[in-house]
Amino acid sequence: MKHFSKEAIGAMPSIYRLNMINSCTGYKSANLIGTQSKEGNTNLAVFNSVVHLGSNPPLIGFILRPTTVPRHTHQNMKETGFFTINNIHYSQIEDAHHTSAKYPEDVSEFSQTGLEEEYKENIQAPFVKNAPLQLGCTYVNEYHIQENDTLMIVGQVEHIFMEDEMLLEDGWVQLDKGGVVAINGLDGYALPKLLERYPYARPKTQE
Repeated sequence: MKHFSKEAIGAMPSIYRLNMINSCTGYKSANLIGTQSKEGNTNLAVFNSVVHLGSNPPLIGFILRPTTVPRHTHQNMKETGFFTINNIHYSQIEDAHHTSAKYPEDVSEFSQTGLEEEYKENIQAPFVKNAPLQLGCTYVNEYHIQENDTLMIVGQVEHIFMEDEMLLEDGWVQLDKGGVVAINGLDGYALPKLLERYPYARPKTQE
């Protein structure tokens, strides 16, 4: 088994270190976050850091890198209060990944990919058409993480849309029925498949 000490990690070339640290924590969610500026310019960006924060109220979070350079997603959601989170279908991965390219504020990633805008339910932000699962969210708060100057964004889920076959009788959403992909690191896309689902775990009785 290979071993890397803190000193060895610090001495790694930056891209090598970036790849290793981003991929060694396991598969992460793959989502496209859509926003719109107050002038009507749309923005779409791929994120691998969207996480569940709570179900009542329904809160999600995601990490934004330092805002020392323009972050159109952050700027737009602060201005309008809205953003969307869209699961990525396996047929969309090439276009989804391209949204990580840095375009000027007045150039929409939708115009540079085959992804299409979709609007609904009074959310002032674009959904991604044909995304298997879509969340319409409002911006709630943000928290500065001092250790690396990033932001944890907190949003509240206002609307949920999903393909019919993904929703099971008990409310559980089976993502592989929608062809939803995950991200390994920053640039590796995988198609997970459900292996097993277990009931709520309770302590084993001692005999």
